Amino acid sequence: MTASVRKLSISVPPDVAERLEREPNASAYIVQAVRDRMRLDALDAELAHAGIAITEQGVAQARARRAAVEADWPAERRQAVRDRVRRHLLDDTSDAPQQPAA
Repeated sequence: MTASVRKLSISVPPDVAERLEREPNASAYIVQAVRDRMRLDALDAELAHAGIAITEQGVAQARARRAAVEADWPAERRQAVRDRVRRHLLDDTSDAPQQPAA
């Protein structure tokens, strides 16, 4: 049984089109990107409901603080964090129900 889907026709700028053309499954890539954005929008709404406003200035300040901290990190530490995040993401996706091989 497959989930229902809707076919859409969209227009994108050339740079986006070129990126999507390199994907083996552009639809899956777009779906994941939109779902990621939906999660961020939901988080923004939840924070706003809690009285926490996300502003461009606040985001810029947070990014600057993060960059300053990371600048003090040795390359090995940055790579270890990247590896840990990748493992975590792979572990999360491996928990998803797997489709049986055809």
